[in-house]
Amino acid sequence: MIPFTENLYVRIALLIIQLPATIAEQLYGIMIPSLMNLRYFVPSVMTLIIHAVMSAMTLFIDNSYEYCGEYYCRECYDEVRSSDSINDYSYKPEPIFYGDSNRYFGVELEIDLGGKESNNADEILEIGNYSAEHIYIKSDGSLNDGMEIVTHPMTLDYHLNEFCWEDVMHECVRLGYRSHQTSTCGLHIHVNKNSLGKNSLEQDEVISRILYFVEHHWNEMLKFSRRSEYAMNRWAAIYGYENNPKAIFDKAKKGNKGRYAAVNLCNYHTVEFRMFRGTLKYNTLTAALQMVNPICDAAVSMSDYEISKLSWSDFVSEITEPELIQYLKERRLYINEEITTEEEF
Repeated sequence: MIPFTENLYVRIALLIIQLPATIAEQLYGIMIPSLMNLRYFVPSVMTLIIHAVMSAMTLFIDNSYEYCGEYYCRECYDEVRSSDSINDYSYKPEPIFYGDSNRYFGVELEIDLGGKESNNADEILEIGNYSAEHIYIKSDGSLNDGMEIVTHPMTLDYHLNEFCWEDVMHECVRLGYRSHQTSTCGLHIHVNKNSLGKNSLEQDEVISRILYFVEHHWNEMLKFSRRSEYAMNRWAAIYGYENNPKAIFDKAKKGNKGRYAAVNLCNYHTVEFRMFRGTLKYNTLTAALQMVNPICDAAVSMSDYEISKLSWSDFVSEITEPELIQYLKERRLYINEEITTEEEF
């Protein structure tokens, strides 16, 4: 009896280890209750068999790699991961710069409700990367059933006139994704810090004026963002109003907002504007990019005193881009006139 049980132990262990995870789990769920009902088994044999199954399952999981709820051996895991178009959230490739300027914009666009399948990501990537490697896609735990589209750094002109944003957005909608019409999605815009000053001291001074502008005109920026006040406080909170740029910059440096701030300073190479709600409407994305650019321009060209005296009406009066003017009118942030608006997605 003893040799039989030992042999059976080995056979069951080897069998289960070689099975795919889903089959092994089913076998585990069926075998134990079935064996428990076979009363003619000697109790000691029963104990060994149960321990064999449980040990085999433990051995399998301990020596496997989990991905998307499935377990794989190392070789299969590497093969599955290499063929997956959706990268881990921490994925950061070497940046590729597009366009010719000292200021570049990186966009992170969250989309949800359409699934986390690689096939969908493949279709989006096929359009976005048709002519060059413009975008990549990452998973994002804050989304219910979606992903995050991330661009390599591009100049404003390249975003608006070279990259096929409109085609990418139409494909996302066709695949069932939404961005504005969710409670989970954001649109984040990164600007390279070295476009704001020659050295870290100059950059910090400009960043302090960016912070001041956003907080000084918070009511307008909240309206522009399309976010609710609750969502803004959760994902893109302000640091708290101060009466001069340096004071608010010092507060930001000492604050505990982490990256969940309207203007996130945690990245080494970029300033991140996080206040915008996600969108799959091309004009809205265009307006957000065109809005960030003059905020940076004002912060670079003005002194602390001048930025403190800059009114919202004076700021928008200098804007000439038709897409941004249209968006400002839709939000009653330019002039109060009735205009027709298109649905957000």
